[in-house]
Amino acid sequence: MTVRPDSIELDDTRRRIEKLVCDLPNSDAASRAFDEPWELRAFALAVAAYHEGHYEWSEFQLSLTESIRRWERGDRTERWSYYQHWLNALETVLSANGALSDSIVLDERTREVLATPRNANHHEAHREPVAISPASR
Repeated sequence: MTVRPDSIELDDTRRRIEKLVCDLPNSDAASRAFDEPWELRAFALAVAAYHEGHYEWSEFQLSLTESIRRWERGDRTERWSYYQHWLNALETVLSANGALSDSIVLDERTREVLATPRNANHHEAHREPVAISPASR
């Protein structure tokens, strides 16, 4: 049986991601669980941006730790959300490295997304594969 190169690459990627995640602060399994679909997307975006070379993983770890520390030092009126800190850290490192768009462009795109009808399901996780009918192209 021949092992396909893409399956080797996928296994290697999974191992690298698991190592990255295990090295994060608060890396016990309960704190890494995804409660909302946006959390999974934020996680995937951070890993993809790292693999694309937009920042060093150590930068992200330091930013994540600092976001958590700010929350711990604050009045804690915000409820705890590991992935909100994750997102804060991602925004910080991407902004520091010039990978984020101008806030005006971002605000405009945000308005476009929010104007999309709720029945467009952009706010829900889709776990099933999407089939495209050749006749509908």
